[in-house]
Amino acid sequence: MLGVIRRRVASGGSPASILGHSLQTMRPAMSVSRVSSIAGKEIYISSLCTDVTAFKRIRAYPEFQSFNFSRDVISSTQKATNMYLWSHPFSSEGGDLVDAVVPFMGESITDGTLAKFLKGPGDRVELDEPIAQIETDKVTIDVASPEAGVIKELVAKEGETVEPGTKIAVISKSGEGVAHVAPSEKIPEKAAPKPPSAEKAKEDKPQPKVETVSEKPKAPSPPPPKRTATEPQLPPKERERRVPMTRLRKRVATRLKDSQNTFAMLTTFNEVDMTNLMKLRSEYKDAFLEKHGVKLGLMSGFVKAAVSGLQNQPIINAVIDGDDIIYRDYIDISIAVGTSKGLVVPVIRNADKMNFADIEKEINTLAKKANDGSISIDEMAGGSFTISNGGVYGSLLSTPIINPPQSAILGMHSIVQRPMVVGGNVVPRPMMYIALTYDHRLIDGREAVFFLRRIKDVVEEPRRLLLDI
Repeated sequence: MLGVIRRRVASGGSPASILGHSLQTMRPAMSVSRVSSIAGKEIYISSLCTDVTAFKRIRAYPEFQSFNFSRDVISSTQKATNMYLWSHPFSSEGGDLVDAVVPFMGESITDGTLAKFLKGPGDRVELDEPIAQIETDKVTIDVASPEAGVIKELVAKEGETVEPGTKIAVISKSGEGVAHVAPSEKIPEKAAPKPPSAEKAKEDKPQPKVETVSEKPKAPSPPPPKRTATEPQLPPKERERRVPMTRLRKRVATRLKDSQNTFAMLTTFNEVDMTNLMKLRSEYKDAFLEKHGVKLGLMSGFVKAAVSGLQNQPIINAVIDGDDIIYRDYIDISIAVGTSKGLVVPVIRNADKMNFADIEKEINTLAKKANDGSISIDEMAGGSFTISNGGVYGSLLSTPIINPPQSAILGMHSIVQRPMVVGGNVVPRPMMYIALTYDHRLIDGREAVFFLRRIKDVVEEPRRLLLDI
Protein backbone atom coordinates (compact mmCIF):
# COMPACT_ATOMS: atom_id res chain seq x y z
CA MET A 1 0.00 0.00 0.00
CA LEU A 2 2.91 2.36 0.76
CA GLY A 3 4.34 2.06 -2.73
CA VAL A 4 0.99 2.82 -4.34
CA ILE A 5 0.50 5.90 -2.17
CA ARG A 6 3.97 7.26 -2.92
CA ARG A 7 3.54 6.76 -6.69
CA ARG A 8 0.18 8.57 -6.59
CA VAL A 9 1.62 11.43 -4.55
CA ALA A 10 4.49 11.73 -7.02
CA SER A 11 1.97 12.03 -9.84
CA GLY A 12 0.29 15.02 -8.17
CA GLY A 13 -2.25 13.49 -5.83
CA SER A 14 -3.12 14.80 -2.37
CA PRO A 15 -1.78 12.67 0.52
CA ALA A 16 -4.98 13.12 2.51
CA SER A 17 -7.33 12.14 -0.29
CA ILE A 18 -5.16 9.19 -1.42
CA LEU A 19 -4.72 7.79 2.08
CA GLY A 20 -8.39 8.32 2.90
CA HIS A 21 -9.41 6.45 -0.25
CA SER A 22 -7.00 3.63 0.54
CA LEU A 23 -8.39 3.25 4.04
CA GLN A 24 -11.96 3.14 2.78
CA THR A 25 -11.14 0.26 0.43
CA MET A 26 -9.62 -1.84 3.18
CA ARG A 27 -11.72 -4.36 5.09
CA PRO A 28 -12.31 -3.36 8.73
CA ALA A 29 -10.66 -5.58 11.30
CA MET A 30 -11.49 -6.43 14.88
CA SER A 31 -10.57 -3.45 17.00
CA VAL A 32 -11.80 0.11 17.19
CA SER A 33 -9.71 2.98 15.88
CA ARG A 34 -8.03 5.32 18.26
CA VAL A 35 -6.89 8.90 17.92
CA SER A 36 -4.20 10.25 20.19
CA SER A 37 -2.65 13.68 20.26
CA ILE A 38 1.14 14.03 20.48
CA ALA A 39 2.83 17.46 20.51
CA GLY A 40 -0.33 19.10 19.23
CA LYS A 41 -0.57 16.80 16.18
CA GLU A 42 -3.05 13.95 15.86
CA ILE A 43 -1.58 10.63 14.75
CA TYR A 44 -3.88 7.88 13.51
CA ILE A 45 -3.06 4.55 15.15
CA SER A 46 -5.34 1.84 13.87
CA SER A 47 -5.58 -1.85 13.31
CA LEU A 48 -7.55 -1.31 10.11
CA CYS A 49 -4.24 -2.21 8.50
CA THR A 50 -2.85 -5.67 9.12
CA ASP A 51 0.53 -4.13 9.99
CA VAL A 52 0.21 -1.31 12.52
CA THR A 53 3.76 -0.10 11.87
CA ALA A 54 2.76 0.74 8.31
CA PHE A 55 1.44 4.08 9.53
CA LYS A 56 4.75 4.83 11.18
CA ARG A 57 6.49 4.17 7.88
CA ILE A 58 3.98 6.39 6.07
CA ARG A 59 4.67 9.20 8.53
CA ALA A 60 8.41 8.90 7.91
CA TYR A 61 8.17 9.75 4.19
CA PRO A 62 8.90 13.39 3.30
CA GLU A 63 5.69 13.69 1.33
CA PHE A 64 3.69 13.12 4.54
CA GLN A 65 5.71 15.27 6.97
CA SER A 66 3.09 18.01 6.88
CA PHE A 67 0.14 15.66 6.72
CA ASN A 68 -2.12 15.62 9.79
CA PHE A 69 -3.43 12.11 10.47
CA SER A 70 -6.67 13.23 12.05
CA ARG A 71 -10.37 12.57 12.10
CA ASP A 72 -10.83 13.71 8.50
CA VAL A 73 -9.21 10.44 7.41
CA ILE A 74 -11.10 8.10 9.70
CA SER A 75 -14.50 9.80 9.80
CA SER A 76 -15.74 7.86 6.78
CA THR A 77 -14.42 4.53 8.07
CA GLN A 78 -15.12 4.84 11.80
CA LYS A 79 -18.85 4.18 11.66
CA ALA A 80 -18.50 1.29 9.23
CA THR A 81 -15.81 -0.24 11.44
CA ASN A 82 -18.00 -0.06 14.54
CA MET A 83 -21.01 -1.53 12.77
CA TYR A 84 -18.86 -4.39 11.45
CA LEU A 85 -17.48 -4.92 14.93
CA TRP A 86 -20.83 -5.18 16.68
CA SER A 87 -22.74 -7.10 14.06
CA HIS A 88 -20.28 -9.92 13.31
CA PRO A 89 -19.26 -12.86 15.52
CA PHE A 90 -15.66 -13.46 16.37
CA SER A 91 -14.32 -16.82 15.22
CA SER A 92 -11.17 -18.25 13.84
CA GLU A 93 -11.00 -19.10 10.16
CA GLY A 94 -12.72 -22.44 9.78
CA GLY A 95 -13.00 -22.81 13.56
CA ASP A 96 -15.81 -24.65 15.29
CA LEU A 97 -16.31 -22.13 18.12
CA VAL A 98 -18.10 -18.82 17.60
CA ASP A 99 -18.43 -15.98 20.12
CA ALA A 100 -21.83 -14.38 20.72
CA VAL A 101 -21.31 -10.68 21.41
CA VAL A 102 -23.47 -7.75 22.48
CA PRO A 103 -24.80 -5.98 19.35
CA PHE A 104 -24.81 -2.27 18.56
CA MET A 105 -27.52 -0.73 20.76
CA GLY A 106 -27.93 2.80 19.39
CA GLU A 107 -26.02 6.04 19.06
CA SER A 108 -26.92 7.30 22.55
CA ILE A 109 -26.48 3.97 24.41
CA THR A 110 -22.99 3.00 25.52
CA ASP A 111 -23.78 0.05 27.79
CA GLY A 112 -26.54 -2.09 29.21
CA THR A 113 -27.30 -4.70 31.85
CA LEU A 114 -27.35 -8.40 31.01
CA ALA A 115 -30.87 -9.05 32.26
CA LYS A 116 -31.12 -12.79 31.68
CA PHE A 117 -30.01 -15.68 29.51
CA LEU A 118 -32.72 -17.28 27.42
CA LYS A 119 -30.52 -20.33 26.71
CA GLY A 120 -28.06 -22.25 28.85
CA PRO A 121 -25.00 -24.44 28.27
CA GLY A 122 -25.89 -27.48 26.20
CA ASP A 123 -28.97 -25.91 24.62
CA ARG A 124 -29.40 -26.07 20.87
CA VAL A 125 -29.79 -22.69 19.12
CA GLU A 126 -30.57 -21.70 15.55
CA LEU A 127 -29.17 -18.83 13.51
CA ASP A 128 -30.42 -15.43 14.81
CA GLU A 129 -32.28 -17.08 17.70
CA PRO A 130 -32.26 -14.88 20.85
CA ILE A 131 -30.00 -16.29 23.54
CA ALA A 132 -29.94 -13.36 26.01
CA GLN A 133 -31.58 -10.03 26.74
CA ILE A 134 -29.74 -6.75 27.35
CA GLU A 135 -31.65 -4.14 29.31
CA THR A 136 -30.84 -0.51 28.52
CA ASP A 137 -32.18 2.82 29.72
CA LYS A 138 -34.78 2.85 26.97
CA VAL A 139 -35.46 -0.62 25.63
CA THR A 140 -34.64 -4.32 25.99
CA ILE A 141 -32.43 -5.71 23.21
CA ASP A 142 -32.02 -9.36 22.25
CA VAL A 143 -28.60 -10.92 21.64
CA ALA A 144 -29.02 -13.22 18.66
CA SER A 145 -27.00 -16.35 18.00
CA PRO A 146 -24.46 -15.70 15.22
CA GLU A 147 -24.51 -19.35 14.10
CA ALA A 148 -26.60 -22.47 14.50
CA GLY A 149 -25.10 -24.85 17.03
CA VAL A 150 -24.92 -25.70 20.73
CA ILE A 151 -24.01 -23.30 23.52
CA LYS A 152 -20.74 -24.46 25.00
CA GLU A 153 -20.40 -21.95 27.84
CA LEU A 154 -21.72 -18.66 29.16
CA VAL A 155 -18.90 -16.16 29.61
CA ALA A 156 -20.79 -13.26 31.21
CA LYS A 157 -23.10 -13.33 34.23
CA GLU A 158 -26.61 -12.01 34.65
CA GLY A 159 -26.65 -8.53 36.16
CA GLU A 160 -23.30 -7.51 34.70
CA THR A 161 -22.88 -4.27 32.77
CA VAL A 162 -21.86 -4.98 29.18
CA GLU A 163 -20.87 -2.84 26.21
CA PRO A 164 -21.30 -3.40 22.47
CA GLY A 165 -18.83 -6.05 21.37
CA THR A 166 -18.62 -7.76 24.78
CA LYS A 167 -18.49 -11.56 24.52
CA ILE A 168 -21.23 -13.25 26.54
CA ALA A 169 -21.29 -16.83 25.26
CA VAL A 170 -19.38 -19.38 23.17
CA ILE A 171 -21.24 -21.49 20.63
CA SER A 172 -20.03 -24.72 19.10
CA LYS A 173 -21.27 -25.09 15.54
CA SER A 174 -20.85 -28.88 15.56
CA GLY A 175 -21.89 -29.44 19.16
CA GLU A 176 -19.07 -31.88 19.75
CA GLY A 177 -17.87 -32.24 23.33
CA VAL A 178 -20.79 -30.27 24.77
CA ALA A 179 -22.94 -32.04 27.35
CA HIS A 180 -26.29 -30.70 28.47
CA VAL A 181 -26.34 -30.00 32.19
CA ALA A 182 -29.70 -29.22 33.76
CA PRO A 183 -29.75 -26.98 36.84
CA SER A 184 -30.93 -29.84 39.04
CA GLU A 185 -28.06 -32.07 37.86
CA LYS A 186 -25.29 -29.77 39.05
CA ILE A 187 -23.22 -31.53 41.65
CA PRO A 188 -22.03 -29.36 44.54
CA GLU A 189 -18.32 -29.20 45.02
CA LYS A 190 -17.12 -31.29 47.95
CA ALA A 191 -14.58 -29.96 50.36
CA ALA A 192 -11.09 -31.24 49.67
CA PRO A 193 -10.02 -33.92 52.22
CA LYS A 194 -7.29 -32.85 54.58
CA PRO A 195 -4.00 -34.77 54.41
CA PRO A 196 -3.59 -37.35 57.23
CA SER A 197 -0.28 -35.81 58.32
CA ALA A 198 -2.01 -32.53 59.14
CA GLU A 199 -4.71 -34.29 61.17
CA LYS A 200 -2.09 -36.28 63.13
CA ALA A 201 -0.06 -33.16 63.87
CA LYS A 202 -3.20 -31.49 65.13
CA GLU A 203 -3.90 -34.39 67.52
CA ASP A 204 -0.31 -34.45 68.88
CA LYS A 205 -0.33 -30.72 69.56
CA PRO A 206 -1.00 -30.10 73.28
CA GLN A 207 -4.26 -28.31 73.94
CA PRO A 208 -4.17 -25.25 76.22
CA LYS A 209 -5.87 -25.63 79.58
CA VAL A 210 -9.02 -23.63 80.14
CA GLU A 211 -9.71 -22.44 83.65
CA THR A 212 -13.31 -22.72 84.70
CA VAL A 213 -14.76 -19.73 86.47
CA SER A 214 -17.95 -20.00 88.38
CA GLU A 215 -20.52 -17.69 86.87
CA LYS A 216 -22.59 -15.46 89.10
CA PRO A 217 -26.34 -15.69 88.73
CA LYS A 218 -27.61 -12.96 86.40
CA ALA A 219 -30.30 -10.58 87.47
CA PRO A 220 -33.63 -11.11 85.74
CA SER A 221 -34.04 -8.81 82.70
CA PRO A 222 -36.80 -6.21 82.97
CA PRO A 223 -40.00 -6.96 81.04
CA PRO A 224 -40.28 -5.24 77.58
CA PRO A 225 -42.21 -1.97 77.61
CA LYS A 226 -45.85 -2.27 76.74
CA ARG A 227 -46.99 -0.70 73.46
CA THR A 228 -49.51 2.05 73.65
CA ALA A 229 -52.63 1.95 71.54
CA THR A 230 -51.41 4.81 69.33
CA GLU A 231 -47.93 3.37 68.63
CA PRO A 232 -47.79 1.83 65.13
CA GLN A 233 -46.86 -1.82 64.82
CA LEU A 234 -44.44 -2.25 61.93
CA PRO A 235 -44.51 -5.50 59.95
CA PRO A 236 -41.55 -7.81 60.45
CA LYS A 237 -38.63 -7.54 58.03
CA GLU A 238 -39.19 -11.16 57.00
CA ARG A 239 -42.34 -10.05 55.15
CA GLU A 240 -40.44 -7.56 53.00
CA ARG A 241 -38.32 -8.22 49.92
CA ARG A 242 -35.84 -5.96 48.18
CA VAL A 243 -35.65 -6.08 44.38
CA PRO A 244 -33.19 -3.95 42.37
CA MET A 245 -34.75 -1.48 39.94
CA THR A 246 -34.43 -2.21 36.25
CA ARG A 247 -32.47 0.20 34.10
CA LEU A 248 -35.66 1.24 32.30
CA ARG A 249 -37.44 2.00 35.58
CA LYS A 250 -34.45 3.99 36.87
CA ARG A 251 -34.33 5.95 33.63
CA VAL A 252 -38.06 6.72 33.78
CA ALA A 253 -37.74 7.83 37.41
CA THR A 254 -34.80 10.10 36.61
CA ARG A 255 -36.47 11.72 33.61
CA LEU A 256 -39.76 12.33 35.43
CA LYS A 257 -37.99 13.88 38.41
CA ASP A 258 -35.84 16.03 36.12
CA SER A 259 -39.02 17.17 34.38
CA GLN A 260 -40.56 18.12 37.70
CA ASN A 261 -37.45 20.04 38.74
CA THR A 262 -36.97 21.82 35.39
CA PHE A 263 -40.39 22.82 34.11
CA ALA A 264 -42.85 25.27 35.63
CA MET A 265 -45.69 22.82 35.09
CA LEU A 266 -49.29 23.92 35.10
CA THR A 267 -52.35 21.87 34.09
CA THR A 268 -55.58 23.12 32.56
CA PHE A 269 -58.70 20.98 32.06
CA ASN A 270 -61.72 20.73 29.81
CA GLU A 271 -64.39 18.17 28.97
CA VAL A 272 -65.31 16.68 25.61
CA ASP A 273 -68.60 15.29 24.39
CA MET A 274 -67.63 12.11 22.57
CA THR A 275 -71.02 11.53 20.91
CA ASN A 276 -70.14 12.48 17.31
CA LEU A 277 -66.70 10.82 17.27
CA MET A 278 -68.12 7.58 18.68
CA LYS A 279 -70.99 7.74 16.18
CA LEU A 280 -68.53 8.22 13.31
CA ARG A 281 -66.54 5.24 14.51
CA SER A 282 -69.63 3.05 14.88
CA GLU A 283 -70.92 3.86 11.38
CA TYR A 284 -67.70 3.33 9.44
CA LYS A 285 -65.67 0.83 11.50
CA ASP A 286 -66.58 -2.17 9.31
CA ALA A 287 -65.88 -0.40 6.02
CA PHE A 288 -62.68 1.07 7.49
CA LEU A 289 -61.44 -2.36 8.58
CA GLU A 290 -62.30 -3.92 5.21
CA LYS A 291 -60.44 -1.28 3.21
CA HIS A 292 -57.42 -0.53 5.42
CA GLY A 293 -57.01 -3.79 7.34
CA VAL A 294 -56.93 -2.05 10.73
CA LYS A 295 -59.61 -1.10 13.23
CA LEU A 296 -60.77 2.49 13.57
CA GLY A 297 -60.11 3.68 17.12
CA LEU A 298 -60.53 6.89 19.05
CA MET A 299 -56.82 7.63 19.31
CA SER A 300 -56.50 8.61 15.65
CA GLY A 301 -59.20 11.24 16.15
CA PHE A 302 -57.29 12.76 19.07
CA VAL A 303 -54.01 12.67 17.12
CA LYS A 304 -55.65 14.58 14.25
CA ALA A 305 -57.16 17.02 16.76
CA ALA A 306 -53.74 17.51 18.41
CA VAL A 307 -52.16 18.19 15.00
CA SER A 308 -54.81 20.82 14.32
CA GLY A 309 -54.25 22.39 17.73
CA LEU A 310 -50.46 22.49 17.28
CA GLN A 311 -50.87 24.14 13.89
CA ASN A 312 -53.13 26.77 15.44
CA GLN A 313 -50.84 27.30 18.46
CA PRO A 314 -47.22 26.68 17.32
CA ILE A 315 -45.84 27.69 20.73
CA ILE A 316 -47.16 24.40 22.15
CA ASN A 317 -44.86 22.58 19.69
CA ALA A 318 -41.81 24.69 20.64
CA VAL A 319 -39.23 24.18 23.40
CA ILE A 320 -36.81 26.28 25.42
CA ASP A 321 -33.11 25.71 24.78
CA GLY A 322 -30.95 27.89 27.03
CA ASP A 323 -31.86 31.48 26.21
CA ASP A 324 -33.51 30.56 22.90
CA ILE A 325 -36.86 29.17 21.79
CA ILE A 326 -36.79 26.41 19.18
CA TYR A 327 -39.87 26.37 16.94
CA ARG A 328 -40.37 23.01 15.30
CA ASP A 329 -41.78 23.05 11.77
CA TYR A 330 -42.68 19.38 12.01
CA ILE A 331 -45.15 17.52 14.21
CA ASP A 332 -44.01 14.23 15.74
CA ILE A 333 -46.57 12.88 18.21
CA SER A 334 -45.33 10.62 21.02
CA ILE A 335 -47.82 8.05 22.32
CA ALA A 336 -47.25 6.87 25.90
CA VAL A 337 -47.57 3.08 26.15
CA GLY A 338 -47.48 1.24 29.46
CA THR A 339 -45.81 -2.18 29.30
CA SER A 340 -45.00 -4.83 31.88
CA LYS A 341 -41.38 -3.59 31.94
CA GLY A 342 -42.16 0.10 32.21
CA LEU A 343 -43.34 3.15 30.31
CA VAL A 344 -42.17 3.62 26.72
CA VAL A 345 -43.07 6.45 24.36
CA PRO A 346 -42.89 5.54 20.64
CA VAL A 347 -43.17 8.39 18.14
CA ILE A 348 -45.48 8.87 15.16
CA ARG A 349 -43.31 10.77 12.67
CA ASN A 350 -44.82 13.55 10.54
CA ALA A 351 -48.29 13.05 11.96
CA ASP A 352 -49.47 16.19 10.17
CA LYS A 353 -49.04 14.40 6.82
CA MET A 354 -50.99 11.27 7.82
CA ASN A 355 -54.65 10.38 7.43
CA PHE A 356 -56.73 8.36 9.88
CA ALA A 357 -55.71 5.01 8.36
CA ASP A 358 -51.98 5.82 8.43
CA ILE A 359 -52.18 6.89 12.06
CA GLU A 360 -54.08 3.78 13.15
CA LYS A 361 -51.62 1.50 11.34
CA GLU A 362 -48.62 3.23 12.91
CA ILE A 363 -50.14 3.15 16.40
CA ASN A 364 -50.97 -0.54 16.02
CA THR A 365 -47.43 -1.39 14.84
CA LEU A 366 -45.67 0.62 17.55
CA ALA A 367 -47.93 -0.73 20.32
CA LYS A 368 -47.19 -4.34 19.32
CA LYS A 369 -43.45 -3.69 19.26
CA ALA A 370 -43.59 -1.96 22.64
CA ASN A 371 -45.44 -4.85 24.29
CA ASP A 372 -43.22 -7.61 22.90
CA GLY A 373 -40.03 -5.64 23.56
CA SER A 374 -38.90 -5.41 19.92
CA ILE A 375 -39.20 -1.63 19.61
CA SER A 376 -35.98 0.13 18.63
CA ILE A 377 -34.31 3.22 20.04
CA ASP A 378 -34.92 5.19 16.85
CA GLU A 379 -38.66 4.57 17.11
CA MET A 380 -38.72 6.26 20.53
CA ALA A 381 -36.30 9.12 19.89
CA GLY A 382 -37.50 12.67 19.41
CA GLY A 383 -41.14 13.71 19.50
CA SER A 384 -42.48 17.25 19.83
CA PHE A 385 -45.74 16.55 21.72
CA THR A 386 -47.07 13.62 23.79
CA ILE A 387 -50.52 12.08 24.22
CA SER A 388 -51.13 9.86 27.25
CA ASN A 389 -54.34 7.84 27.46
CA GLY A 390 -54.98 6.89 31.06
CA GLY A 391 -58.59 6.15 30.18
CA VAL A 392 -57.70 2.63 29.03
CA TYR A 393 -56.98 1.86 32.70
CA GLY A 394 -60.12 3.61 33.95
CA SER A 395 -58.54 6.92 35.02
CA LEU A 396 -61.17 9.64 35.40
CA LEU A 397 -58.81 12.61 35.89
CA SER A 398 -55.06 13.15 36.16
CA THR A 399 -52.28 15.70 35.74
CA PRO A 400 -49.72 14.17 33.33
CA ILE A 401 -46.02 15.05 33.56
CA ILE A 402 -44.21 16.63 30.61
CA ASN A 403 -41.90 14.35 28.63
CA PRO A 404 -38.60 16.25 28.12
CA PRO A 405 -37.49 17.88 25.86
CA GLN A 406 -41.09 18.70 25.00
CA SER A 407 -43.17 21.54 26.43
CA ALA A 408 -46.65 20.02 26.82
CA ILE A 409 -48.56 16.76 27.14
CA LEU A 410 -52.23 15.93 26.55
CA GLY A 411 -53.96 13.57 28.96
CA MET A 412 -56.99 11.53 27.87
CA HIS A 413 -59.27 9.81 30.38
CA SER A 414 -62.16 7.38 30.61
CA ILE A 415 -65.50 7.99 28.91
CA VAL A 416 -68.35 8.25 31.39
CA GLN A 417 -72.06 8.81 30.82
CA ARG A 418 -73.00 12.06 32.56
CA PRO A 419 -76.13 14.27 32.50
CA MET A 420 -75.55 17.25 30.21
CA VAL A 421 -77.80 20.13 29.16
CA VAL A 422 -78.35 19.98 25.38
CA GLY A 423 -80.89 22.33 23.79
CA GLY A 424 -82.42 23.12 27.16
CA ASN A 425 -82.91 19.45 28.01
CA VAL A 426 -80.92 17.24 30.37
CA VAL A 427 -79.71 14.20 28.42
CA PRO A 428 -77.05 11.55 29.08
CA ARG A 429 -73.86 12.06 27.10
CA PRO A 430 -70.54 10.14 26.88
CA MET A 431 -68.12 12.66 28.36
CA MET A 432 -64.35 12.66 28.73
CA TYR A 433 -62.13 14.94 30.79
CA ILE A 434 -59.00 16.09 28.98
CA ALA A 435 -55.98 17.73 30.60
CA LEU A 436 -53.08 19.72 29.18
CA THR A 437 -49.92 20.05 31.28
CA TYR A 438 -47.60 22.69 29.86
CA ASP A 439 -44.38 24.55 30.65
CA HIS A 440 -45.55 27.91 31.97
CA ARG A 441 -42.11 29.42 31.33
CA LEU A 442 -42.84 29.24 27.60
CA ILE A 443 -46.59 28.84 27.23
CA ASP A 444 -49.07 31.31 28.67
CA GLY A 445 -52.48 30.29 29.92
CA ARG A 446 -54.16 31.90 26.92
CA GLU A 447 -52.38 29.66 24.39
CA ALA A 448 -52.92 26.58 26.55
CA VAL A 449 -56.67 27.18 26.86
CA PHE A 450 -57.01 27.95 23.13
CA PHE A 451 -55.17 24.72 22.31
CA LEU A 452 -57.42 22.65 24.56
CA ARG A 453 -60.52 24.34 23.14
CA ARG A 454 -59.35 23.38 19.65
CA ILE A 455 -59.05 19.75 20.77
CA LYS A 456 -62.58 19.93 22.15
CA ASP A 457 -64.04 21.52 18.99
CA VAL A 458 -62.45 19.02 16.59
CA VAL A 459 -63.35 15.92 18.63
CA GLU A 460 -66.93 17.07 19.17
CA GLU A 461 -67.32 17.97 15.47
CA PRO A 462 -64.88 15.93 13.31
CA ARG A 463 -66.26 17.57 10.12
CA ARG A 464 -64.20 20.64 11.02
CA LEU A 465 -61.12 18.74 9.81
CA LEU A 466 -62.62 18.40 6.32
CA LEU A 467 -63.52 22.07 6.09
CA ASP A 468 -60.36 23.27 7.92
CA ILE A 469 -62.35 25.52 10.26
